[in-house]
Order: sequence, then structure tokens, then C-alpha cells
Amino acid sequence: MAPATVTIANGATWQDVAADRQRHRDATIAEVHPPVPELGPEEIPLNTTEIPKKLLTEEEINITSTDVEGLLKKLASGEWSSTVVIKAFLRRAGLAQGLSNCITELMSKRALDRAAELDQYLATNKKPVGPLHGVPISVKEHIGFKGEDTNAGFVGWVGHVPEEDSMILQYLWDAGAVFYARTTQPQTLMQIETNTNLYGATVNPYNTTLTSGGSSGGEGALVALRGSVLGIGSDIGGSIRVPAANNGIFGFKPTTLRLPVTGWSLAMAGAEAILGTTGPLSTSLEGLRLFTKSIIDQKPWLKEPSLTAMEWKDTETFFPDRKLRVGVLYSDNVVRPHPSILRSLSELVGKLKKNPNIEVVEWKPWKHDLAWSIIAKLYFADGGAEDKAAIASSGEPWLALSKFIIAENPHVSEHTIPSLWAAVCERDAYRTAYAKLWNETAGSSSDGKPIDVILCPAGPGVAPKLETSRYWGYTSQWNLLDYPAIVFPVKDAVGEAKREKEFEYEEGYKPLSEPDEYSYEQWKKHGVEGFKGAPISLQLVARRNDDEKLFKATQILLEETGLPTAVTA
Repeated sequence: MAPATVTIANGATWQDVAADRQRHRDATIAEVHPPVPELGPEEIPLNTTEIPKKLLTEEEINITSTDVEGLLKKLASGEWSSTVVIKAFLRRAGLAQGLSNCITELMSKRALDRAAELDQYLATNKKPVGPLHGVPISVKEHIGFKGEDTNAGFVGWVGHVPEEDSMILQYLWDAGAVFYARTTQPQTLMQIETNTNLYGATVNPYNTTLTSGGSSGGEGALVALRGSVLGIGSDIGGSIRVPAANNGIFGFKPTTLRLPVTGWSLAMAGAEAILGTTGPLSTSLEGLRLFTKSIIDQKPWLKEPSLTAMEWKDTETFFPDRKLRVGVLYSDNVVRPHPSILRSLSELVGKLKKNPNIEVVEWKPWKHDLAWSIIAKLYFADGGAEDKAAIASSGEPWLALSKFIIAENPHVSEHTIPSLWAAVCERDAYRTAYAKLWNETAGSSSDGKPIDVILCPAGPGVAPKLETSRYWGYTSQWNLLDYPAIVFPVKDAVGEAKREKEFEYEEGYKPLSEPDEYSYEQWKKHGVEGFKGAPISLQLVARRNDDEKLFKATQILLEETGLPTAVTA
């Protein structure tokens, strides 16, 4: 598609720019054939996840219900052509837009041209192009494409056009991927919801009064609706894991500097005190692994030299006896998790304790409130000046959660060079202290080894009501420590109140903190009925650069407790 011409730089108002971007999105969906079914607002129920099955063909449902690993087998054998597969995902993605508002544009011509090229290659060479041959991959909008508009959620940035594809796209292309959809993100990218003045709010497919999360919320909603089975997100405080948790899918935040980031668009590019990372969201654990391995196997540090030169370690070499030591963090002692989260975590731990191969150790949180104060002051070393300027450049309004995390955040101030150095030293001291606590768990084990992973909530509750996602601590904690983390669904959802009774707040509950008081009020106001249908997810965390070990630990934990390693279609 041609770059945007209705821009602030060309004299348009922010309202004109937003209207043009929405027209552009709708025009790209209109290019899909057969046409994408349209629904009126009155036809969209609270839970939209079953709608695609009623409107798509049997073949389209079969294809889009297949996870990455299944697609690869069908595509590599030639049973399904890349063209047939991408057509099915284009239609389901277009439908997902109408149900959740998750798309910024579809790229039909680009995708169909690529699919035809892959089909021809397979027919001629009798082998796939690479490990992701023909796999459709959706992409968060700020991951730049050559020649395509990239705005990163700012109205004033519409009209910015990269001169080449982001590095991660280049590696996925070489692995055989097909890019076909770009997805929504929030204003500033620094929200754990997804809402902009360009496109509006992205909602949760399981309950449209709730958020899909952020900042990769478009990916979260699209994958939940199976308009994608594998997508690219990014994470600096929970932006992959929160959408994965809110939408009941799988999400992986790698250790930083394992996957490429060159070519993404964001404010404060070059800030190094807290690094962000790209990473996958998928309908399956194996989808996350295949995505990550296919990139690392190409040695991306040779082109992006700031990356860690670390080969992919075979996950099968870890835990050959399937024995795990799992630390369990029930609460960070800053915000008490809602009853549904505590119940699900307790039920899972109960299963783990019955398994002779798994040892459960209670992990006591250490100063997680301090951790938030450290990371929050390092996120915006310029006092938020670049984000403020980007918003001001168009005159667009500040959205509530942008204002909350920047303008109303007591930890945000403009650093001097000495104050930034001091804050980085504080970060490193906290990392050292936390590592010491992890090491000390070896003292309670029979073999002298510390815990392998930490099992914990991915947030204080399930997907929150729109514009209420204020607490980042259950995910940002691991960004501060730079620990890899995987979010997984527990095949459960908020349902009847009696299920949560044992874990309800006691009478006269006294909140642990100001954020806890806000979270408590949300539960008391909305309760089980307000969050009805929302998926329940948890998070598994490993030590820095133990990414491959984390994959195997997650697989073992799910298999040993009878939880699925893929979302049921």
C-alpha cells in the first residue's frame, strides 16, 4: 500500500489523520476475497470467540484451527498450499477486526505474492524454504516494514516510512514466513491496554467490556480469535505477557538481546537502562519455541552486533529425569491477586505437590514495591519529554493510561547524568540481591541445587475493565531483573462466584498499598459477574539467559498437571 498522505506534516488535523487511517484499514480488509463477513454492533455478543465458526467455510475453520506445528507439517508436505492457508487467515483476521478492533491493516497482495513464491519453490525443489515455510505471522504495527507507514501509536508519526524491513522480519522471512496482518498498539506503547486516537480501543474477545491488554493487545486479540496462530509482539514491562494472559493464549518474553529489535519504531529509542525485547504470541507453546529457535539458529548477532552471541540450546537436554524445583509466588505483597487468580494458582500447586518429580518451594517476594520504583524511574529518563513531544506534535488528546504512566507517575522525573547513573546502580544492586535469594534456595534442597523456575500470577486479576489496567508489577518485575518468562492459559475462566469463595477478600480487608486499594475496589465493584468468561492464565519465570530451560520446564509443568500445551480451537 502507498504511504499515508493525510498527515500532520501535510497540514491535516489529528481527527483527519485518524479518519484516514481507519479508511485505509477498512480498504485493506475490503481487498480480501471472498469478502469478509460484516456484522452490525447488535450482532456482536459479549463473548465473540465462537462467531468465526459460524461465518467462515469449513476449510477456513479447519486451517485456522490448526496450530503452528500442525500447519508446518501440512505446508511442508504440500497437502495445503501456502496460498490456500494465507487466504483463510486473511479472511479470519478481517473478521477478527470487526469483533475486537485489533487490525491496523491487512497486506493481501504482499502475502499472496509471497505465498505463490513459496508454493512454486516447494513444487520445484521438493523441500520447504525454511523452518517456518508458509506460516502466516501477524505483526505489531511498530515493527517496521519497508515502504509501509509506521506510527507506533502516535497520530503525529503517521507518514513515517522505514527504508527497510525490521531485522526480525528479515530473519523470519528467510525462515519462510508470510506476513499478512499488522495489529494495534496503544498511544506511547507504554500501556498494558491497547487504545489510540487513531483506532480506538482493542477489546477482549471473551468479554468485550474488558481489555485485550497491551501494548501488544492487537496481537493478543487476533491470536485469541485465531485470525493468527503466531504473532510478533514486544515487551518492556509486560507488553507480550499481559495480552497473552488476558486473552488466554501463550506468550514469551525472552531475555533481552536474544532476539533482534533493529527497525522497530518507538519513543526514547537508544535508552539502555531498561531494555525491551521482541517476542512471540501463539496458540501453542511449540509455536513460541519454533519462532524463537528459527531466528536464533540464524545467528542474528552477526547482523545486529549488540545481541548476545548465544547459540540455541536444545531444550531436550534439560531435565532428562523430568524433575523440577518450582518456587511459587502467590502474591508480590504489593497488590493481592483477585480470588480467581489465587484459586487457579492454588489448584495448580496442589497438582504439583502430588507429583513425586516436582518439588514446590514457597517463594517469598523481596521488595517488589522497590522494584517498581526503580524500573518506573528508569523507563522515562527524559521525564517523558519525547513521548510528550510526540503527542503534542499532532494536538491529539492524552489518553487516560498514557497520562497515568507518565504525567501522574510519581517516579518519573528528568534525570541528570549523575542521577541516571545512580538509578542504574540501584537497578544492579536489586538484581544482585534477588540473585542471592535465588541462590540461597539451594540450601533447602537435597542435591544442593537452587529452584529452577518461579510460578506466579501474570497480573493481579484477569483482563481488567477498559481503562483500568494500572498495575504492572507482576510482569515488570521480571523486566527489571531481565528474566525470561512464559505466560500460559490454565484452561479455566471466571465463572460462578461459589468457586472463588475460599479465596475471597476477608471482611474488613485492609489494602496492602494504594495500587492494592484500587485493585480491590475493582473486584468489589465488578466481581465475578463483571469479569465473566475472562480466561485465567499464569506465568513461569527462569533466570537470565535460561530461555531454553524455561521452555522445557513449562512443557513439563503443563504435561505433569494435565494442562494443554496448545489452546483448544
